[in-house]
Amino acid sequence: MKKRKKLLLILCITMLLVSIFGVTAYAAPSGDVAGAIEGTWTAASQQIKTVVNKVIFPAIDLILAVFFFAKLGTTYFDYRKHGQFEWAAPAILFACLVFTLTAPIYIWSILGM
Repeated sequence: MKKRKKLLLILCITMLLVSIFGVTAYAAPSGDVAGAIEGTWTAASQQIKTVVNKVIFPAIDLILAVFFFAKLGTTYFDYRKHGQFEWAAPAILFACLVFTLTAPIYIWSILGM
């Protein structure tokens, strides 16, 4: 019984906090939800573009570069061991690396930003 009262008290406090700190968001007086979303996107698109260009693409480039050079090293050691150089995995990683390095140049024109 004591556990049930404690759970009920926690639930009541949580509901009270949600009702106090919850903010009702209205699209517009006319109820135009699409217009509100378009306005928000227009306002935030430049910030999103900056973050993607300066944070996301460099992080992906770094990860792909590390994987590329690690795979190139393991492929070389396989070549030394077996005498056959397998090009597929390093070539795929290199193509992905080139794609992500050049993506900021053209990706925004494709998306229309």
